[in-house]
Amino acid sequence: MPTSPPPRPTPPSGDTPRPPFSGPNLWYIVMALLVALWVREVWVGSTQVQAMPYSELMDRVKAGEVASLRVSSNLIEGELKKPLPDGRQRFVATRVDPALAEALSQHGVRVEGVIESTWLRDFLSWVLPVLLLFGLWNLLAKRMMGGGGLGGMMGVGRSKARVHAERDITVTFDDVAGVDEAKAELRESVDFLKHPQAYGRLGARMPKGILLLGPPGTGKTLLARAMAGEAGVPFFSINGSEFVEMFVGVGAARVRDLFEQAREAAPAIVFIDELDALGKARGAGMLGGHDEKEQTLDQLLAEMDGFDPSAGVVILGATNRPEVLDPALLRAGRFDRQVLVDRPDRQGRIDILRVHLRKVKLGPDVDPDAVAALTPGFAGADLANLVNEAALLATRRQAEAVEAQDFTAAVERIVAGLEKRQRVLNEPERRTVAYHEMGHALLALSLPGADPVHKISIIPRGIGALGYTLQRPSEDRFLQTRRELLNRMVVLLGGRAAEDLVMGDISSGAADDLQKVTEIARDMVMRLGMSSQLGQVAYERPHHAFLGPAADGIGSPRLHSEATAEQIDAAVRQLVDEAYQRARALLDARRALLDEGAAMLLARETLTEADLTTLAQAARALPA
Repeated sequence: MPTSPPPRPTPPSGDTPRPPFSGPNLWYIVMALLVALWVREVWVGSTQVQAMPYSELMDRVKAGEVASLRVSSNLIEGELKKPLPDGRQRFVATRVDPALAEALSQHGVRVEGVIESTWLRDFLSWVLPVLLLFGLWNLLAKRMMGGGGLGGMMGVGRSKARVHAERDITVTFDDVAGVDEAKAELRESVDFLKHPQAYGRLGARMPKGILLLGPPGTGKTLLARAMAGEAGVPFFSINGSEFVEMFVGVGAARVRDLFEQAREAAPAIVFIDELDALGKARGAGMLGGHDEKEQTLDQLLAEMDGFDPSAGVVILGATNRPEVLDPALLRAGRFDRQVLVDRPDRQGRIDILRVHLRKVKLGPDVDPDAVAALTPGFAGADLANLVNEAALLATRRQAEAVEAQDFTAAVERIVAGLEKRQRVLNEPERRTVAYHEMGHALLALSLPGADPVHKISIIPRGIGALGYTLQRPSEDRFLQTRRELLNRMVVLLGGRAAEDLVMGDISSGAADDLQKVTEIARDMVMRLGMSSQLGQVAYERPHHAFLGPAADGIGSPRLHSEATAEQIDAAVRQLVDEAYQRARALLDARRALLDEGAAMLLARETLTEADLTTLAQAARALPA
């Protein structure tokens, strides 16, 4: 019957092998040698050499008792022919001026020089430079090897994962809101870590890996920390970019070390943030070589295949670029489960706001529902920033509590930028901006299905915005019809049409509007099949849902011919032109309302939804 080999002993976690001559060991050896040399010098000088006065030396020289002499600038060292009564035969004397010694000896004066101890000076004269060079060399070694001294190179392959004990994780699922479906998925993993026997009784196994997908700021990292806080297990957190260093093979070594630590600490949670930095598809680079990142990814794949899920180690990954991940990472048996952490809907935003509003002193007029209605498309991080900005604005005006006006001002600051009251516009520019913004607002009030107008202002904001029209959707929308998209284009072109209608000329203030209108028209033609000339065909790949079209890069292969490209350009131009002509016609029919609204805006600079009630009723009464 075959027997399995005995388990290989593993060193305790955190023990790093030291080379035989690491920095501290070598330092001890050098210091011991220096002390030994000093002790020898002192012992030899005190026990084997006799200090002799100069006059006695001259008498012994005249008597022929001196065998040899060594004369230096200050000392005379020598050896007697016969040893002294105490057994010492070597002697040392201090040199004295011969003329002075001769004059003194005639009067019977004993001449004795003072032997200065020079061992300390001699010792320091060659030891200090050695110590200085050694210290400088040790400092440079620590800097070059990451703070580990001479032994730092031995730890270059160790994982940089930060281990948080149970007491360090204070976040729970109660602190996470707006992502109820994702929390439900992760609760099952927490229950497995707490009660593995209950899940294994029917033969089920826990997924090896859970991949959190979603846009930036939606709470993927917070969910991972909350999962560790709920489970009460060690939490290994590391960023995907931390695996790769300048040395070949370091990334793979760190992956092995990370999984080894996780096995020893099981049950545990391993969280790899920004997984796309580590797990990009192999061979996708320009050179297509087997580089260091590919070796690291290969090691990660091997480790995920090699460990037993029943050991209680859960692998969490987070990314906002799932389209660049290697397919081998996403197959069953590795990251088995993919959990979407998307931007919250209106109810989710309300729940998130209630979590963050616990820490803020609120006024009686603050309604989380109203604030959530102002923030469509905001992620969890955006809402946390909104609450903080509102609190700062209330503090700045020395209020006792954060009120609804602070949240409105915070939304405007985040969306439109900082208010620039010192940027003074001349009268013609103010009039142009007023008609431009009122053109947007009047068409939004007139067209069915358009988002309600919340506020209009001609106070400059941000870098280049001379005014803005803030629209607040009444509910979350996940589908838009062709008519609604066309109406949105008409509203965007209302500012340019108002300038043309009233001033007889157009300005550069519609640059951002034209950019947005062109994007809508191009999407209608190329992705949504809403052009009668080109039919129900998609002429480009879909944009990435998390990072938007800007993250897709440039240089993607075109999916249509040159002749079709000309038809696409013509269809886009036709949609934009038709929307502009419709906007101009609607404003022409409402010219009196346009003049009235612009005059109100010039007088007050800012109009709210309540100020526009009468204007809105009159605008809707006319045919659209």
